[in-house]
Amino acid sequence: MVSGWMIGILIISFIVATGLALVLTPLVKKLAIRIGAIDVPNQRKVHTRIMPRLGGVAIYAAFTAGLLLILPFVPEGTLSAYDRNLISAMLVGGTLIVLLGALDDKFDLSAKLKLLVQIGAACIVVFGFDIKINLLNIPFGSAMQPLGEWLSIPLTIFWIVGVTNAINLIDGLDGLAAGVSGIAVATILVMGIIMGNTTVILLSAVLLGGIIGFLFFNFHPAKIFMGDSGSLFLGFALAMLSMLGFKQITIVSFVTPLLIIGVPLSDTFFAIVRRWVQKKPIFAPDKGHLHHCLQQLGFSHRKTVLIIYGIATFFGTCAIVQSAVSSSGLGNWITFIVICALVFLLQIGAELIGIVDQTRRPVLDLLARIRMKPQTQSRGK
Repeated sequence: MVSGWMIGILIISFIVATGLALVLTPLVKKLAIRIGAIDVPNQRKVHTRIMPRLGGVAIYAAFTAGLLLILPFVPEGTLSAYDRNLISAMLVGGTLIVLLGALDDKFDLSAKLKLLVQIGAACIVVFGFDIKINLLNIPFGSAMQPLGEWLSIPLTIFWIVGVTNAINLIDGLDGLAAGVSGIAVATILVMGIIMGNTTVILLSAVLLGGIIGFLFFNFHPAKIFMGDSGSLFLGFALAMLSMLGFKQITIVSFVTPLLIIGVPLSDTFFAIVRRWVQKKPIFAPDKGHLHHCLQQLGFSHRKTVLIIYGIATFFGTCAIVQSAVSSSGLGNWITFIVICALVFLLQIGAELIGIVDQTRRPVLDLLARIRMKPQTQSRGK
């Protein structure tokens, strides 16, 4: 249960971060224009006019300042040494990620350099602050086993880098990456409240406030883009919160963070498959992402974003429900059923909108043949 003072801290944290983002974003917009951190339209991009980016700096500044302003009011002894270590890791690693993104917003850095810096930030988290996945639970078993460092360290680095880039890949429409990230953070906040996890509640409330304050200027029609400084920072923050907000990371509970960020992860997965099928480099940009496919079906800019918000909310709700039932005796089976159902729905949806290939629809073709078979047999009789 969350105490009354914690609810007060949560509300104040959210209001402070939202207010800071509302004040800082216009200032960052002026800075972006002055230093030339702008996004120029091209054949791959949706917008048709030059837009200032660097908006992620406003989110980061609101998050950091809001957190530092609130921390002195948290009662002594509330945060453990592990919690303070986690907060420090987020601030140090997040600062490096934002600096990387800000430089990319101005100078368009190479993909290899950005990947190396992201790995460096993940290594700071793992080796500098000893934050990593430590436990493993065999599916349909009850024994909790510690992970060896040979698996724990690369798994943690892979997760942080993977999620960081997943948010970056969906940043293609006004308000899309910020809104989807906000829904994911709100999901984590709800789960933190249910679990009574003070650190998760505090970090999520401040980050959500920063996102919503920025979204006021970023929703369609946007006045500023978050740029890589925003998408990379939000991805890094989500990777930390979704994985490390739950200290006992298990195979069953690990499904929960996968669901929380289900939209960017699934879009990234289909992008990799699509480029592999089309024999293109994995990091080659294209116009085959979820938001591109929805727009090609005739949905407007705003409706496309709202549809993806709905999908993200569905994933978040599934994560909360799955987490709630995972502690029951049927938790493993329910998790297995949820995974199978979602994988099936994702495949159907991918084939319907053509996110991988406009012509290959194996599951839909199979279902069509199964449906036609009884009809053919009945006509024969």
